[in-house]
Amino acid sequence: MKKWSWLRWTITQSFWRRSGPRGLPLQWTTWMMILTVRMQQRRARNEDCPASLSVRRQAFLRARLPAYWEAAAMAFQCQRDSYAREFTTTVVSCSPAELQTEGSNGKKEVLSGFRVVLEDTLLFPEGGGQPDDRGTINDISVLRVTRRGAQADHFTQTPLTPGTEVQVRVDWERRFDHMQQHSGQHLITAVADHLFGLKTTSWELGRLRSVIELDSPSVTAEQVAAIEQSVNEKIRERLPVYVRELSLDDPGVEQVRGRGLPDDHAGPIRVVTIKSVDSNMCCGTHVSNLSDLQVIKILGSEKGKKNKTNVTFLAGNRVLKWMEKSHSTEKALTALLKCGAEDHVEAVKKLQNSNKLLQKSNLNLLRDLAVHVAHSLRNSPDWGGVVTLHRKEGDSEFMNIIANEIGSEETLLFLTVGEEKGAGLFLLAGPAEAVETLAPRVAEVLEGKGAGKKGRFQGKATKMSRRAEVQALLQDYVSTQSAEE
Repeated sequence: MKKWSWLRWTITQSFWRRSGPRGLPLQWTTWMMILTVRMQQRRARNEDCPASLSVRRQAFLRARLPAYWEAAAMAFQCQRDSYAREFTTTVVSCSPAELQTEGSNGKKEVLSGFRVVLEDTLLFPEGGGQPDDRGTINDISVLRVTRRGAQADHFTQTPLTPGTEVQVRVDWERRFDHMQQHSGQHLITAVADHLFGLKTTSWELGRLRSVIELDSPSVTAEQVAAIEQSVNEKIRERLPVYVRELSLDDPGVEQVRGRGLPDDHAGPIRVVTIKSVDSNMCCGTHVSNLSDLQVIKILGSEKGKKNKTNVTFLAGNRVLKWMEKSHSTEKALTALLKCGAEDHVEAVKKLQNSNKLLQKSNLNLLRDLAVHVAHSLRNSPDWGGVVTLHRKEGDSEFMNIIANEIGSEETLLFLTVGEEKGAGLFLLAGPAEAVETLAPRVAEVLEGKGAGKKGRFQGKATKMSRRAEVQALLQDYVSTQSAEE
């Protein structure tokens, strides 16, 4: 009883003397963690909370630190053995659920299914910057795994009966890839901090490449090269990676790197250690030895948000896939450019310069052609009323030059460029009142849109095949106007 009274006195004094507008002081929080662990031990022995804590104080603690008050939870099987590929467990519950996903067209889709909870799981739930695993439960596909407190929710589209013993299998290629990228991130983060004091503020394990955000407005190419060299040296040293679980009152917690615990954390603190390099709080799956990373390639750095720098990297099999893809691209370019890989850049520069000259010559010829076409139309015996012209080659400038050269405010001029039956551009010019009246209807017929003013309307169309309908529309308008006059 004396021990609890002393602990209560220490907490009370620390809180009331040192707390302020910024919230609980560090000493208060630390003692709260210690107290919570000891309370959990007492509860495990079926003892009540210490009598020295009043009902009011107990309620306060539960409300203030709900996560630490909950009973300690065991780590998942995927965390205890990241290399396990199969696991037998039991279904605890299965309830209807919905999953929001992104369809092949990029739009949000909602899938109906079931939320399955197991006694333990081999499938890692999303967390710590690491995406969730994929796999099967009794050959039923698991489409998403999320953490809810001390349990993992598995989304399936087939129900499973509670109490049933099931076989869980993990998508090993995805799992091992995530292990390599996550352990690679730990290694890069530790080395960047050790060599240059560059702190990691966040990271993202992407589908193709991963990004580490460093708390610095810039990172030089020399620093990137030094970090890459150091991490690969440590991989060649085959340093072991191991996991420990520390209680909240363990003195070793103070020596561990981390950015804090999630609000709903329960149980001991999980620490991932790279021997002689780094110790970090982490819930993710990791390799057991740096040699399993094979190699790390830092692709470069670029400016991030709020004076941060993003460093992009690949680890393990992703480096091999990247090299294979790069080599295939190099072979294709060698065949197209008719030169060796060392001359690719220079060959492309020459092609770009030639292309610019050709574009300039083409533009000049197109302008000359537009002027010639305008004069031909103006001098045509069919001039007047409605004049139409379509060309496969051309652009907006081409049509505007024709309209400017003709300069008629009495004739309706309908010009189009593009595919005969596909998409293209159109321009309607003529008397301002007529263009204002007809333009929306023309755009509607061509299933396009555009804008204009002062007797000219131009835009994009998707149905060039309906040009004849537009010509008939314009002819009807002109005929109606003539009859009224």
